[in-house]
Amino acid sequence: MSDESFSEIEVEEAITSEDRSFLSKSDQKLTKVWLKPLFLGAGLGIAIAFGGMGVLNRLPARQQKAVADKKVNPVMTVTIAKVETARVFRTLKTTGTVAARDLIAVLPQTNGLQIKSIPEDVKEGTFVRRGQVLAVLDGSILQSQISQAKADVESKQADLESKQVDLAAKQAALASNTAIIQQRRADLAQTKARLEEAAKNYQRYQQLADSGTISKQELDTRSYAVKTAIEIVNLSEENVRSAQANIGSAQANIGNAQAIINKAKADVRSSAAKVQQLQTQLQQTVVRSPASGLIAEKLARVGDVTGVPPQTQLGTVIGGTQKLFSIIRDQKLELQAKVPIIQLTQVKIGASVQITSDVDQRVRSQGRVRDIQPQVNDQRREATVKIDLPPRTLLKSGMFASAAITTSSGMKMVVPQKAVQSQADGSVIVFTLSSGDIVRSQKVELGDPANGDKVEIKSGLQLGDRVVVAGAAYLKDGDKVRVAN
Repeated sequence: MSDESFSEIEVEEAITSEDRSFLSKSDQKLTKVWLKPLFLGAGLGIAIAFGGMGVLNRLPARQQKAVADKKVNPVMTVTIAKVETARVFRTLKTTGTVAARDLIAVLPQTNGLQIKSIPEDVKEGTFVRRGQVLAVLDGSILQSQISQAKADVESKQADLESKQVDLAAKQAALASNTAIIQQRRADLAQTKARLEEAAKNYQRYQQLADSGTISKQELDTRSYAVKTAIEIVNLSEENVRSAQANIGSAQANIGNAQAIINKAKADVRSSAAKVQQLQTQLQQTVVRSPASGLIAEKLARVGDVTGVPPQTQLGTVIGGTQKLFSIIRDQKLELQAKVPIIQLTQVKIGASVQITSDVDQRVRSQGRVRDIQPQVNDQRREATVKIDLPPRTLLKSGMFASAAITTSSGMKMVVPQKAVQSQADGSVIVFTLSSGDIVRSQKVELGDPANGDKVEIKSGLQLGDRVVVAGAAYLKDGDKVRVAN
């Protein structure tokens, strides 16, 4: 059986049995020593003592050791351990407050509605999943508004259709006027051709009249024909201009009708959008969890009106909207530890942290440094270090906790914590085992704790030294012990 595997109970039993035997024999011998002077006298005792010392001095060294071994009995049975190396983590101790890593405020998406119901299983401390129903608002007013908005859409849709019929009529008038102007342009072209022909005839008759071939009366007839043709051309041009004006008017009417239709379409779209908005608000009367997590606060009550918080909840208004619930996303907590700026350089992102609580001794969590806040408190000169906590922990939001942040690690000399004995003067000693199973007290300088209930030794020992573990509290320098196997 190894030194470490020897149980403390067995050591204590061994100590008890050996010590009792040793003390019993010592008491008997002491009694006899005090009785002998009554019979032998002081002189005889002194002579025997000096004679014994002379005989012992003349014995060989090995025989002297044998005699000494026979006279010195072991004080107790102990266990020992060797000074060895182990990884030691240097830490920075601090304190802080547990808080939610991501606290989500659940707000109503529609104000002015009364809270109709809240599921019984929705309460503080319960876990909810994303999309789970947290509360239902009264949507009867919205349903009435939706019906009215739908009727308005139908009315405006009918008006739009009427405007579209009027537009079609104006477009038909434009087409008719277009056909008319084409006809009048054709008539104008024909009258111009007739005017040209009359003008040529007049010129020819003018030459004949000048030569005396025809009479002046016949020339006048040709002149009248030219004037008549000119009047007809002027009339045709006026008809074309009139038809052109009718086309412009028809096009303007169409433009106006189109604008009216566009406005009617916009009114229809606006009414339809209002219906959609009200329907969306109706869907929003069901308040759902935006993320999975733990309900930290439940502020909503059946009968409350959203957007109008009770006087006791004025501090829960965010952006003019009443907060209904607070959810710790994914149950993730963090420890917001305070670190003086003079020690901040020792803290590294990702460093492991040992979390404990003075209130609950069961709390012993392993965390990790996630972030160091950029701002420093200008009064206390402290920075906030955010430490992620494991998902399953006994810590709650708002609790106070201690943190030991790992700043460095290395291989150091260590001994079991139970081997270290504190002294009245504040020093620390261990008992080392020397030859002959004699223990010697040795002052040491301690460092940081190591894994497995061991402690770092900065000075006073060397690797391989054997130190007493079980039973060390009962020893003094120079005691002979029995080492348990």
